[in-house]
Amino acid sequence: MLHTQILKDQQGTPTGVFIPIKMWEGVKFQYPDIESFDADLPQWEKEFIDRRLEMVKRHPERLHPVETLFEGF
Repeated sequence: MLHTQILKDQQGTPTGVFIPIKMWEGVKFQYPDIESFDADLPQWEKEFIDRRLEMVKRHPERLHPVETLFEGF
């Protein structure tokens, strides 16, 4: 059986997770790009996100829960 371990600091606050290598290999098999997950976003993508966040800030009334997306269809 494979067990994960929660890593904690001196105050007991969780700071990380340790998983056995076999479990990690399974994760990498299912998600081949996971090792580049924390790579920086390209500048154009950051700018796109910034524009979208600005629109949300200006027009919060346009936001709706995803559960309501297909209502009426």
